Amino acid sequence: MFRFSKTLDPITLFHSPSLAPSTRVLNILKQASIAASETATEDQASDHSAHAKQQRGDFELEVTTSAPTADQLRSILEYISPVSGVGGQGDKATYGVAELVKGAKDAEDAIKRFKEDSERFVRPVTVDWVNGRAVIGDDKSEILRMVRQLPTN
Repeated sequence: MFRFSKTLDPITLFHSPSLAPSTRVLNILKQASIAASETATEDQASDHSAHAKQQRGDFELEVTTSAPTADQLRSILEYISPVSGVGGQGDKATYGVAELVKGAKDAEDAIKRFKEDSERFVRPVTVDWVNGRAVIGDDKSEILRMVRQLPTN
C-alpha cells in the first residue's frame, strides 16, 4: 500500500553565529532533533509507548542568519504577545515586543522599527510555526518544552 510521507513540522532558528546564546540554542535544537528522530525510528518498531505519545516526534530544523520577513515578524509578534490571545496562555512563555525588536513599544512600533533597520531584530529566536510558539533567547527549558510538545492539530 502506498502512503504519502508526512511532512515534518518546521522549527526555525533565527541565528547569529557570533553570539554565544545563539550557538547554545543551535546545539540544543540539534540535540533535540536527533533525539526526536531516534524516538520516531524506535516508535515505528515498538508498541508506541506512552512516552512516545507525549512527544512531538521528528521536526524539521531550519536555521537562518537572515532576519525574518515582515509577515514572519508579524506572526512571531502574535506568538509572543499575550494581547493577541495566542501567547501568554497555558505553558507558553510571554515576552515583550522590545525583547524581539530593540526599542519597540508595541507590535506596530516593532514592525516600523524593523522595516527601518532589520538589525534591530534580536537573536536568537526559535519559532514553531505550526503550533504558534516562539522563544526569545537561550532558555533551554522553554526551547525543549516547545520542541517536545504534541502538535495541536
